[in-house]
Amino acid sequence: MSTILHSQPRPPVLAHVAGNLRHHRAAAAMSQDALATASGVSRRMIVGIEAGDANVSLATLDKLAEAMGVRFSDLVQAPTLPDPARIEELAWAGEEAESRGVLLSSFATAQEVEVWRWSLAPGEIYAAVTHDNRWSETVCVIEGTLLIRFENGTRKEIAAGDFHAYRCDAPRTYENHGTAITRFFRTIAH
Repeated sequence: MSTILHSQPRPPVLAHVAGNLRHHRAAAAMSQDALATASGVSRRMIVGIEAGDANVSLATLDKLAEAMGVRFSDLVQAPTLPDPARIEELAWAGEEAESRGVLLSSFATAQEVEVWRWSLAPGEIYAAVTHDNRWSETVCVIEGTLLIRFENGTRKEIAAGDFHAYRCDAPRTYENHGTAITRFFRTIAH
């Protein structure tokens, strides 16, 4: 598996990884040796990651997260996010500038994930199914503009290339008020 970065400048996500790894390892009451044993990642690599000096792979981060009982996103997201559902961190970059992997959002799930591809013609409105507060949803618009109107009066307009993540326990509608078709993906997790 590729490393987070090749020869590009160090991204902020590595700074988050160093601090988050130290924090979660301490919270799990694990020494670096204990984490190395539990994860199968060398102690030397763990020391390098915590110092912010290691070029770490996504697979290695996944092993460390699993050994500590935390989510992958807990290691890469900024420690104090204004919107914890919106991570939006560069997690992988290829040799070419167009090759990149950005972690947009993350929710803990235990049972089910649904991935939907949607399109709404101009003027169409869809009233979404409301779930209990254990369900979360991420909507990513790939063409057009989508308006999500929540029952409490909150409105979220999402343009092509952007996304929104939230709990899906509130009544809401998905609306296309544009003059062209709107296409988007919905990922719903429980």
